[in-house]
Amino acid sequence: MQASKIQSSHDKPAAQEGLVQRLTPLLHGQDVTRLAEMFDTQGFCVIPELLDAAQLERQREALAPWIDDGPMGRNVFEGTRTHRIYAMLAKDPVFAELVAHPVSLAWAEYYLGQSCLLSACLAIHLQPGESAQPWHTDDGHTSLTPPHDLLGVSTFWALDDTTLENGATEVLPGSHRWSETEFPGVLKDHDFATEEDATGDPGAHPDAVKITMPAGSLMIARSDLWHRGGANRSNTARCLITPQYCAGWLRPLESMLLSVPPEHAAALPERVRELLGYSIHPPFMGYSDGMHPQRVLP
Repeated sequence: MQASKIQSSHDKPAAQEGLVQRLTPLLHGQDVTRLAEMFDTQGFCVIPELLDAAQLERQREALAPWIDDGPMGRNVFEGTRTHRIYAMLAKDPVFAELVAHPVSLAWAEYYLGQSCLLSACLAIHLQPGESAQPWHTDDGHTSLTPPHDLLGVSTFWALDDTTLENGATEVLPGSHRWSETEFPGVLKDHDFATEEDATGDPGAHPDAVKITMPAGSLMIARSDLWHRGGANRSNTARCLITPQYCAGWLRPLESMLLSVPPEHAAALPERVRELLGYSIHPPFMGYSDGMHPQRVLP
């Protein structure tokens, strides 16, 4: 397997120095070394209130029309009481602010290499009454047996306060090191059915931690960390936007070159275009008609 700077789950803390040096000027007042250690040992970390009020409002305003007019999820995994908005960079370029945010991008590039790609980018808007998701990883579509080297980095931007009651994301700390893939509530084929047939919470797990965050906060997780969206037992919705990155040689979950038309991609910042796939993974993976894919843009 070609790793291209992909970091092993067993890397020593000394290997974090490059990430810490890059993040320290961006995260004043944060213990960046501890955040990096949390990511490596627990599989995730949380940076509170990274977006200011103006940035949050831009994201909410751009997203609102798509939530108001959009359909609910098509199956139990998506959430039958959840709006999921895909192809976000084709809907409004403001979402590029999160995709290419210097903090999340530093994490992705450090662990996955400069050739990393945007694997997915979607908004998840949980309505009151939504049930807990099945447990899953964001690289479960690969055929590698866990535990394995890191293939992706998932980021979760809170546009609302996420609380114990409104469906805060739940994680199983350290589960990126598990070989176990069968336990109650794990994603199965029947979770893509259109109706729920379970009562209660069949996936309740004694090791689960609910990640509560104030609006504007960022959770960064390994793609092999077991996690799920929590149940919304409140009377208000909660919303996250989750850009997810993968290694440059791995097929993205969403076909970004189709989801974002070339005329939209051409107007985006260069680094975002590269993340969409208008880039080359060394030595020449990703070419178009023998040329760099940037050359096909209008």
